[in-house]
Amino acid sequence: MNFFSLPRFVAIALKEFIQMRRDRLTFGMMVGVPLMQLVLFGFAINTDPKQMRTALRCSDEGPFARSVVRAMTASGYFQFTGRLPDDAAATRALELGEVQFVLHLPAGFERDLVRGRRPVVLLEADASDPAATSNAISALQTLAARALEHDLLGPLARPAMEGAAPFDLRIHRRYNPEGITQYNIVPGLMGVVLTMTMVIITALAITRERERGTMENLLSTPVHPLEVMLGKLVPYVLLGYIQVTLILCAAKFLFRVPVMGSVPLLLASVLVFIVANLSVGILFSTIAKNQLQAMQMAFFFFLPSILLSGFMFPFRGMPQWAQWLGEVLPLTHFLRVVRGILLKGNGPAEVVHHLWPIALFVVVVVSLGLKRYRRTLD
Repeated sequence: MNFFSLPRFVAIALKEFIQMRRDRLTFGMMVGVPLMQLVLFGFAINTDPKQMRTALRCSDEGPFARSVVRAMTASGYFQFTGRLPDDAAATRALELGEVQFVLHLPAGFERDLVRGRRPVVLLEADASDPAATSNAISALQTLAARALEHDLLGPLARPAMEGAAPFDLRIHRRYNPEGITQYNIVPGLMGVVLTMTMVIITALAITRERERGTMENLLSTPVHPLEVMLGKLVPYVLLGYIQVTLILCAAKFLFRVPVMGSVPLLLASVLVFIVANLSVGILFSTIAKNQLQAMQMAFFFFLPSILLSGFMFPFRGMPQWAQWLGEVLPLTHFLRVVRGILLKGNGPAEVVHHLWPIALFVVVVVSLGLKRYRRTLD
C-alpha cells in the first residue's frame, strides 16, 4: 500500500466538499460570521462617539446663549434635541437615558457676560459609561474659551482676556463622577454572562436530546408544546439566578460598585431577560440538526449582542442603522436596566421603559419556537 495516494486524497477532499455543500447552515455560518465581524468592526464600532443627544435647560434666550449652542453643535459631539422646562425634567431625561448631556444656561447669562461677571454654565453628563462622555467633555472644555470669540468684541472683549473662558464651565458627571470603568463593566457582565450561558445551554440541551433519541419519546407523550418549553426553561431560570447572585456579590464586595436602587426590582427584571435568552435557545434547538449547528447559531446571536448593545463600545457612537439593530437585542435594554438600577437608582417607572421591548422580544421568539416545535411533531 502506498504511503500517499493522490486519487485517495482527491476522493476524500471531494467527499468533504460534498458534505460541506449539504450542511448549508454550517457553511453559511463559516461565511456569515467573518462578514458580520468585518461589517460591525469596520462600520458600526466607534470609540469616539459623536452627535450625542443633548438637551438644553435655558433661562436666557439671548444671542450669546445661541452662540454657545452653535459652538457645541459645530464641534460634532453634541446634538441638541430640545429644551427642558425644569430641573426635574432634566434629571428624568438623564435617568431614562433619553439624553447623554443637559446644558444649563442660567438666567441673566447675557447680562453677566457683558458685565464681566463670568456666569456659571453647567453641563450635566450621564457618566455611567465614561467612554461615551470623556471625549465630548474634553472638547467642550477646549471650545469654551472660543465659543464667544466672535461676540465679545470691542468693549466687550475684556472678559475673554488671556485665553480664559468668559464664563465658568462646570461639569457634573452624574452616576459615576470618578469615571471608574468597573462601575460600567461589572454590571454589564451580568447581561453578557446570562446571554452566553442561557442561549448556548438551552440550545445544546434540547438538540442533544434529539440526537440521542430521547426527544422522540417526549414527542410521543400527550404533552403540549408550551408545557415542554416551560419545563425546559424553569431549571435554567434557577441557574441564571445563581449566576446573577454571584455577580451581584462580586460587584458589591469585590469591585465596590454602588447599589443605588432596589435589588428586588433588579431580580424581577432579570427574570424577563433570562426568559428572553432561553426562548432564543429553544428556537435555535428547533432549527439545528446537531449540537454543532446549535453552538454556531448561539455564537451568531451572541456576537452582535455583545458588540451592538453598548457593553464594549459606546452605543451612541454607532451609526443609526447599527443602533436600530441594537434596539432589537434584549441585551441592549437589559444593560440600561441593570446600570440604571445600580448606578442611577431607577425605580419601576424608569425600568418599565426598558423592559417592555424585552417582553415583546419574548413574545415573538416564543411564538416562533412554538410554531417550529409543532412542525417537529408532524
